[in-house]
Amino acid sequence: MIDDPFFYALAIPAVVLLGLSKGGFAGMGALAMPMLVFAVDPVRAAAILLPILIAQDAVGVWAFRRTVDWRLLAWMMPGSVLGIWLGYVFAASLSALTVMAMVGAISILFGLYRLWTAGHALPSRMRRWPEWVGSLFGIASGYTSQIAHAGQPPFQVWVLPRNLERDRLVGTTALYFAVLNWIKVPAYVALGQFTPGNLLTSAALFPLAIVATFAGVWLVRRVSAERFYTAIHWLMVLVGVALVWEAAAA
Repeated sequence: MIDDPFFYALAIPAVVLLGLSKGGFAGMGALAMPMLVFAVDPVRAAAILLPILIAQDAVGVWAFRRTVDWRLLAWMMPGSVLGIWLGYVFAASLSALTVMAMVGAISILFGLYRLWTAGHALPSRMRRWPEWVGSLFGIASGYTSQIAHAGQPPFQVWVLPRNLERDRLVGTTALYFAVLNWIKVPAYVALGQFTPGNLLTSAALFPLAIVATFAGVWLVRRVSAERFYTAIHWLMVLVGVALVWEAAAA
């Protein structure tokens, strides 16, 4: 178990951000990995966070279990599974920091684009994209999720323009990443990252993780749909900046 105070000084706010993200403010959790890699290597940070993410997923799925867009998930999930497999197979050929930089750049551009075009309809060519295109975004989301727990930006690039009702967006996001995180478990077992020390560190952060997730559920239900979407787009920009900054600093 990690006993470095500096690690917990970073891990505690990181877990709170993850909880708010799982409670509905999607995107905030992507800041957790950049924070933890200041204290431990990226692979170990991802292994510590995965059990926490799974526990938080359970809260989010339960809270929004009645508002899920099953059709959207059906199109995205096959590609996401393929993306996770590709992330496991090619993990050694592309560093987590490189992936974080690419995902960060995409997140910044899309977040700024949606803030700039707030209140306007999507371009007609985007509205005509067939649903199977969601499988391609699923591949990107699964890959970046496997490498660096950074699957939110590709997921959001495809899902946010669908303009789902707020609770349906939160419920769909919660279930999507709950499934993805369970699918990633065998890969982390194969990589030998679920060591007693890592699991005990995760367990020490569990109580805070659950409380933060319930706080996120409570808060998101008290924010108007318009403000919710604006907040998500700003979070995409901030997350993107954090990811690019972390990759450049390393």
